[in-house]
Amino acid sequence: MIIPWQDIAPDTLDNLIEHFVLREGTDYGEHEKTLEQKVQHVRQQLAQGEAVVMFSELHESVDIKLRRDLNF
Repeated sequence: MIIPWQDIAPDTLDNLIEHFVLREGTDYGEHEKTLEQKVQHVRQQLAQGEAVVMFSELHESVDIKLRRDLNF
């Protein structure tokens, strides 16, 4: 189930994004980005609809997913 990121408390959203960034292991090319830059990039993806916040009832967990990776 998609949860509108705007409905999530700011501190909770910050923690969710940081957790996502720290475990994603994405290679950003020649120039490494700071944690703050990575967090800002994910915020932009959420704002532009490229990423969504998903709640899994089965696993009772919340995660950020790229829309292109979803199958619907």
